[in-house]
Amino acid sequence: MLDNYTFQIYAATSELPKSWDQVAIDNIFLQTQYLKVLESSAPTNMRCFYIGIYEDKVLIGVALAQYLDLNKLESFGERDQCMKTYVRNFIFKNFASHVLFLGNNMITGQNGYAFSKTVDFKCISDLLLDCAQSITDYFKQKGIKIHIVSFKDFYKHCSDELKKHGFETIYEFKTQPNMIFELPDNWETKEEYIAAFSKKYRDQYKRAHKKADGLDIRELSMEEIITLEDRIYELYHYVAKNAPFNTFFLAKNHFSVFKGCCGERFILIGYFDSGKLVGFHTLLLNGNVLETYFLGYDEQIQKEKMLYLNMLYNMTQFGIENRFKKIIFGRTALEIKSSVGAEPVMMSGFIYHTNTLINRLLPRVFPKLEPTLIWQQRHPFK
Repeated sequence: MLDNYTFQIYAATSELPKSWDQVAIDNIFLQTQYLKVLESSAPTNMRCFYIGIYEDKVLIGVALAQYLDLNKLESFGERDQCMKTYVRNFIFKNFASHVLFLGNNMITGQNGYAFSKTVDFKCISDLLLDCAQSITDYFKQKGIKIHIVSFKDFYKHCSDELKKHGFETIYEFKTQPNMIFELPDNWETKEEYIAAFSKKYRDQYKRAHKKADGLDIRELSMEEIITLEDRIYELYHYVAKNAPFNTFFLAKNHFSVFKGCCGERFILIGYFDSGKLVGFHTLLLNGNVLETYFLGYDEQIQKEKMLYLNMLYNMTQFGIENRFKKIIFGRTALEIKSSVGAEPVMMSGFIYHTNTLINRLLPRVFPKLEPTLIWQQRHPFK
């Protein structure tokens, strides 16, 4: 193993060492309260592994790995019905159905690992590769062949450093950027945010706000989330299955489990029309970063009330009023997110296929599987 570094792979949060959360102190997505959410309500085709990294038997690093069985997936996504989609789905079904992620496939951002001290990138790259091989071997012993191993997501500085070491020969891929809104320190109210818009985008805000007149928008309690669980899932599922590509669907109890595990750090905002839940969005408080999470809506009401745009404005207002430094809006819907102030930040991942021949073809095949994205970045501020 690497000098004096070792790692231990855990299959249950109850096995994690007591010092785990101290190492993961800066990232809720690696803390036990969030890992318990995954353990209790992970997608049905997902299994999680928790990796402790030790230096001379002292825990100094934590990491997350996720195994996905795409054979158990009801749909890869129903929005894009074209030949490229059919070909992609056939390939995934037959040559890429058992996937191992080092990192978190459910969210956007560099949330795969954390260290309590500075560790050089050579050690990080070696550790990640060794962990991936160890989990691959574990599944091989159980008669399951891992097809694809993917490491996600990395900001440019980290991916550049990893490529100097063990990741040098692994195919690097870039997908849609992460939309991030760095909030100015001098904004304290929604009015200051609106005043910063150019006339065109101030008019857009007013138009959207007016469309939402009559909606009852409020945070839901744990009891309300449980009561409305079926409706919440129905609204989420509509949006999820109409996404261009899916590798999982959340469990039905995901949001109530999340609220139960994370309490006030998890917020679910409901949008009601004449007493009926027609949409919701969720937020996760991650230190001084506001993370947007899954949402759902009724398509008809979304069109009538500009629901999605209003959700983005409301998330931004929450971030400003609660003095967050930035809001992570994630991938997808890039143009509309840029119209509220978010900017694209490129991230990359690394991927290899365990079949040597297919792995050699990845640089040619992978770009053809990714839908071509044409979008116009908006610049809403004066």
